[in-house]
Amino acid sequence: MSEQTVLVVDDEEAIAEAVRARLESEGYRVVVALDGPEAIEAHREHQPDLVVLDLMLPGMDGLEVCKQIQRDRWTPVLMLTVEGVPDQETGPSELHGLNLDAARRRVEVDGEEIALTPLEFEILLALAREPGVVLSRDQLMDRVWGYRDYAGGRVVDSHVARIRRKLGEDGNDPRFIRTVHGVGYAFKE
Repeated sequence: MSEQTVLVVDDEEAIAEAVRARLESEGYRVVVALDGPEAIEAHREHQPDLVVLDLMLPGMDGLEVCKQIQRDRWTPVLMLTVEGVPDQETGPSELHGLNLDAARRRVEVDGEEIALTPLEFEILLALAREPGVVLSRDQLMDRVWGYRDYAGGRVVDSHVARIRRKLGEDGNDPRFIRTVHGVGYAFKE
């Protein structure tokens, strides 16, 4: 197994170094950034497998850093915070009659619970987290499976087709997931 890289972002150097020491003792390669702009640059340069990110950074807060690094390349992010993470989609959220509860892993359409497999749920969640944003098949593979596969596009297509069927979507006028031909899928705004 190749060495995995973790980007640790914290403006308190003592905390950053403590996290670094622990992760290195577990065999990870660690890159430390002490502020938002440094974190964005380190993310581009080192392409980490995970980002450990302090929410309270001077100048540019952790949520803004998270948004910016996700634009370049989707990477799992673990937030460090004393107060809890604001505005995260762990509770129910509703769009177009679809109620998606990430914490309970439940989906309802117009009040009726829909049974999805764990993989189908993750695909739907990845799309619903960014309404209107087109995600390519590769991006969905990366976010849901954690890797990209040459044949993965067709796997994504078949899962999306099953999700649509279960949600009662009309293929000609989709209510939730739209296809962007030649690109991927987007959750309708």
